[in-house]
Amino acid sequence: MSNQPPQHKSQHKMVFIGGAGNMAGAVIGGLVASGYPADSIVATGRDQQKLKAFTARTGVRGNTDNLAAIADAEVVVLSVKPQVMKELCETLAPEVSARKPLVITLAAGIPVAAYQRWLGDGVPIIRAMPNTPAMVGTGVTGLYAGAGVTDEHKSIATQMADAVGIALWVDQESGIDQVIAVSGSGPAYYFQFMESMIDAAEKAGMNRADAERLTLQTALGAAKLAVASDLDVAQLKRNVMSPNGTTERAVKRFQEGGLPELVEQAMSDCAARAAEMAKELDK
Repeated sequence: MSNQPPQHKSQHKMVFIGGAGNMAGAVIGGLVASGYPADSIVATGRDQQKLKAFTARTGVRGNTDNLAAIADAEVVVLSVKPQVMKELCETLAPEVSARKPLVITLAAGIPVAAYQRWLGDGVPIIRAMPNTPAMVGTGVTGLYAGAGVTDEHKSIATQMADAVGIALWVDQESGIDQVIAVSGSGPAYYFQFMESMIDAAEKAGMNRADAERLTLQTALGAAKLAVASDLDVAQLKRNVMSPNGTTERAVKRFQEGGLPELVEQAMSDCAARAAEMAKELDK
């Protein structure tokens, strides 16, 4: 049996602007690990030392000149902070508007309409919203296709997302806000819950290191069980609960304390803030 990773169906020259950063670096690493040829990927960055270390580790090519890097790119992935995206796009616009490569943005909050203004009409743009577990290969990436995006373009973006987890396409751009509320910001919800469990166990007398070890392993086990099972999470919860038992009492306390309603309100606030940020960044 071969240990070689599977080859991708389509291989295009991809340029990651800001490619040595955490998220873009995770995506590049996932692509290479899953069989995408490293010599078809270029990462750009301003920090030469960091870029050199990254390219040595991954085998991809590096370039500190963004315009030179995208000169023959078929796919341009934008991975810089939202606050500097407009300036970057205006720098790239002459080349991008002339050749119209597929542009995939990993930045949160900026709507497709803004990229179209900054890069020029007719440029195919895909918004990708990965979450931080992508850095360990278990991410979720929400995807939205702007006007002019073809099935082949969508296939490229799906390959990229699948390399670090799973992909979910949304039909309306507002759907990205819902993806952010569930999976984009979702890891922080679980970290908050884990933190509270660790604190409670420590207050009850458990050594904090032991409390953290047990909490994290329990979270990992519960997630793995939920993914592997044909049962929905409500039934899995009931399977742990014996009538009038310990788990039932704990779960009832959560419910009586309003946990379901609180989660709903928090996710609604998250989606609302995502929509607000889109308007602010679109100005």
